[in-house]
Formats: sequence, C-alpha cells, structure tokens
Amino acid sequence: MYAEFASVYDSLMLQDIDYDGITDFIENIFKHFNKSPELVCDLAAGTGNVSIPMAKKGYDVIAVDISEDMLNVAGDKAEKAGCDILFLHQDLRKLDLYGSCGAFLCMLDGFNYITSYNDLKNIFKRIRTCFIDNDGIFVFDISSPYKLKNILGSNTFVYDTEDMFYAWENEYKSGLCRMELNFFSKEKDGAYKRFREIQIQRAYSEKQIKKALIDGGFSTVEVFDGFSFEKSTDKSQRLVFAALA
Repeated sequence: MYAEFASVYDSLMLQDIDYDGITDFIENIFKHFNKSPELVCDLAAGTGNVSIPMAKKGYDVIAVDISEDMLNVAGDKAEKAGCDILFLHQDLRKLDLYGSCGAFLCMLDGFNYITSYNDLKNIFKRIRTCFIDNDGIFVFDISSPYKLKNILGSNTFVYDTEDMFYAWENEYKSGLCRMELNFFSKEKDGAYKRFREIQIQRAYSEKQIKKALIDGGFSTVEVFDGFSFEKSTDKSQRLVFAALA
C-alpha cells in the first residue's frame, strides 16, 4: 500500500485538507486536558503532514509509518523545513520505540486500515502498557461507519486536474470499504503513467473504539465530531478520540 501513491499523495491531499487547522486542534485538545507533552509520536505519519507542523510548533516528534516510500517523501520535506524528526519504518502492529512519549497521534484514518479488531485492541494495549507516559494523552481520528457506508459506500468518484486524472471506486460490504483508485499521472515528458492503488478500511463504531481503549488500560475517553469540540452524533463523518493514560 502507498508505494507509487506516495509520489502523488501530497498533490491530492494538500488541496483538500487543512493540516495546520488539524495541528492547531490537536494543541487545543492538549490544552483542554491540561497536557503539555514534549515528545509526540505520530503514527501512520505518511508524508509528514502532521509530523512536520507539530515539529514546527516546538514538539520533539517521532513519525512512524509502514510505507518506506511515504517516509522518504516525509524525510525530504522535513529536511527542507529544517525539522529534526525521527522517522521509523514500522508496522503499527509491531510498534517498538526506544522509550515513552507524552502524546500519541494517529490522524486521518490510520486506524481504519487496521482491519482486525483484535489487532487494533492489541495496538492500544501495547501503547498504554509500553510506550505512553502515565500522564500521557492519545489523540486520533477515524472515518465513521456512517461515512464509510453512506458517503463513500458503493460509490464512484472521478477527479480531473491539469496533471492527473483518477477514478475512485468503492465497495462497502460487511463493515469493510474496499477502495480501488486508478491514476493517470502526467510525467515530465508529457506522457501519462497509469497505476492502481487498492485500499481497505474497516468501519469501527464509537462503542468498539471506546471499549478497546478502556480494556487496553486508558482511564478516560472523550469523542468529538470531527476537528471540533462538538459531541459526536450518529451522523458524524469523522470521530476524534482523546484518551488519557
């Protein structure tokens, strides 16, 4: 996953997602819970669009991702931005850090890609048991079951830009959303390169996530509707969780 996609990821995501707004919201969550972490671990960090702004805000940052290609892009961006970030090429299911962190993040659907609920529970338990400070905070979001079933669902989306055309076809069945993306990307010589990306996300309910966190050892869990402090509803498209160690 995310091999050739890494080369076009930012051109697709940066035009639609307000990463500075997301990192401002993360800081507001820290303040809301009276937390002042120094070391932050960004899980499923991708091309560093959360890691780098957090580093610019003054946090020490560790960025973890399963895709070496995405981390290579992130490393180049961090170097250009003058950010000293530790990048780790790891599967979240086998997370292995050198010590503990005051905060963990996993933004923009990272945990939807963990399609086994048992794996997800084990990740939460491992973070709580091994790697988060006893007064630490864990902030992450998921695409909600409502979004995966009713918004993405079994629908097709087509995007056409100056340098790229792609079709995004979805199939939702038994709690899984299978996404097939076909890209035609314009190369420097003017020719178009075609490649395909297949991704699968699992729909997790708010109840499932909260239970996994509490069972994993977290003491308090609050859930918000997207990047706001509004309470989640059954039609929230993005659920943001804040769990206290």
